[in-house]
Amino acid sequence: MSRISIVIPMYNEARHIGRTLLSAQKAAHAANLECELIVVDNGSQDQGPQIARQFGAQVLVQPGVLIGALRNRGTAIATGEWLAFIDADIEMPEDWLIRLIELEASGQADVFGLDLHTPAQAPWYATAWQRRTLRPSNHAVRVVDWLPSSNLLMRREWFDKVKGFDENLRTGEDKDFTLRQHQAGARLLAINECVALHWGYEANWNEWMGKEMWRQGSHLQLLRTHGVSLRLLRFPLLSLSAWVLDLLALSALLDGFPHHAAVMLSLTTLPALVMSLRQSHEHRNPFLSLQLWGLHWVRLHIAGAAFILSLCQWNARRPARG
Repeated sequence: MSRISIVIPMYNEARHIGRTLLSAQKAAHAANLECELIVVDNGSQDQGPQIARQFGAQVLVQPGVLIGALRNRGTAIATGEWLAFIDADIEMPEDWLIRLIELEASGQADVFGLDLHTPAQAPWYATAWQRRTLRPSNHAVRVVDWLPSSNLLMRREWFDKVKGFDENLRTGEDKDFTLRQHQAGARLLAINECVALHWGYEANWNEWMGKEMWRQGSHLQLLRTHGVSLRLLRFPLLSLSAWVLDLLALSALLDGFPHHAAVMLSLTTLPALVMSLRQSHEHRNPFLSLQLWGLHWVRLHIAGAAFILSLCQWNARRPARG
């Protein structure tokens, strides 16, 4: 029987970790895999570690390190030929491993990730934001250049080939990790034939904006790691342009040119509109397009602020804890 090691980083996830572990166990059993559960705890102050042990997981306590280091520490004690990473707030479908292992056996890809849904009770902005990454069912599988680490599946050799996650990245470590796998020759596949549920959705606006500020802090680090490229520069430049146009609009308004100010502010909405239409046109849902338009406009401004803060901390000895 083949063996899978499932590595789950965790910090204060007592609400979700039991559901996550149970779903992982069911998926491994359905796929006839021997399952090794490894929870790497970042110093939780709740009952998460105790709950994880009740589900038979090994719990490795690693306080004060970043997310890439948590995953690497878990992998260091893993013994499976298959390796999976899932977040502590993700519920995996029971057929998760069956379908992905079939795809790997047929030679279609090497590294896999499922699309995510939010539960029905999630607020509209969390649901809309999650749906922007979800493709319609007629695009069941798609080849991609990188995958998020909310759930990843691969053979152990693809982890070893790129020497694991970058332990210095505060965020964006998943993009960096899978980009390096892609560059090493791995074929990456995103799947939405079956989807995972993200129970750690943003329950309020402050949480949504705080998470985006944290996520957008990775751009400068990715540029330093992978070198300057148009692809990596595109979004930071768009976000900085939005801030410049806002300042110009404010200046025009103060100088008594309200029409000029209106034009400047209108220009800041165009990149958000383009991103919204690109991500929502296949869903054929105008209301979703409008929701994403507003969310992308806010995100552009958050990203500009995060990028400037990252520049100010260029020489920081250690990134802030994620």
